Amino acid sequence: MSIQFRFHPQKTIEAAAFLLKLHQKPMKYLGLLKMLYLADRMALEEIEWPITGDRYYSMDYGSVLSSVLDLINGKPVENALPLWLEFIATPELLFQDSGYYVELIKDPGTKKLCEAEEEILQKIYQEFGHLNPFKVAEWTHDLPEWQDPHGSRIPIEIEDILKKLGKSNLEIEEIREEAIQEAYLDEVLND
Repeated sequence: MSIQFRFHPQKTIEAAAFLLKLHQKPMKYLGLLKMLYLADRMALEEIEWPITGDRYYSMDYGSVLSSVLDLINGKPVENALPLWLEFIATPELLFQDSGYYVELIKDPGTKKLCEAEEEILQKIYQEFGHLNPFKVAEWTHDLPEWQDPHGSRIPIEIEDILKKLGKSNLEIEEIREEAIQEAYLDEVLND
């Protein structure tokens, strides 16, 4: 059974806002997508748990988070769109000559983010926040889990990322068990 984490809309919005606050101006949405993916990837490596819990796909412009892309495009995701739009302006509102941007409207705070996650977001921004998002997209093509989708999209399995990051089969199995336990607890507590 494939590892699947629970998508955390509030935490994802806080992570996106954290990066947008560091940027201090509207950001090309491609840049935000790339940095959130790279932050989740680094979190899997360092703390063995993603920040967003989103699903990942290989697309023409590199690896992306599926739900975040949908939210940026104004598509409903698990009742998260109204919350997203409360804090982050969508690209069609911020089209400029050089592309589509997202912008922080209101600060959601960081209640759901732990210190380690904030440090990861800070590291990712320091490394990639000043770069052209298309250069970052090209760079993500060199990540071992990315596959050329030839105009489509290909799912990226969590196990593939973990293996490429050097996690052992035992570590991957422990992460799978934790994800199953989280899903079970979420189901029990939300019923």
